[in-house]
Amino acid sequence: MATTAGARSGDTGWFTSSRSNNGNQCVEVRFDGEAVLIRDSKYRRDPAADPAAEPVITVPAALWSDFLGALRAGRPHPGLGTEPTADGGMLLRHGTITLRYTAAEWQAFLAGVHDREFDRALAAPGR
Repeated sequence: MATTAGARSGDTGWFTSSRSNNGNQCVEVRFDGEAVLIRDSKYRRDPAADPAAEPVITVPAALWSDFLGALRAGRPHPGLGTEPTADGGMLLRHGTITLRYTAAEWQAFLAGVHDREFDRALAAPGR
């Protein structure tokens, strides 16, 4: 069973970096079995947004672990693409899905990555 030490998951299992302001604008992550889901919390604040059409990136746990290592090392990752925007934000791409984060959102996420808040760790046997 996979868990994370830094997660502050609520009823939904989604969590953000402890460096995120108040959860209204941030990179949200959820561990779901052997998959990791990533979304942008801004989407749900738009009253015109269709919850059923919310863009969510889903990647295998092994790819997620490699991606976090690449971010910590300051290098690109071939499976999850990042592209800086002109305003200092970041685009996160996987397959046909692109998520757009502000500079503050991405910096809070990176701080959480460096603090290992998004790492998956194997739970002890019997848990």
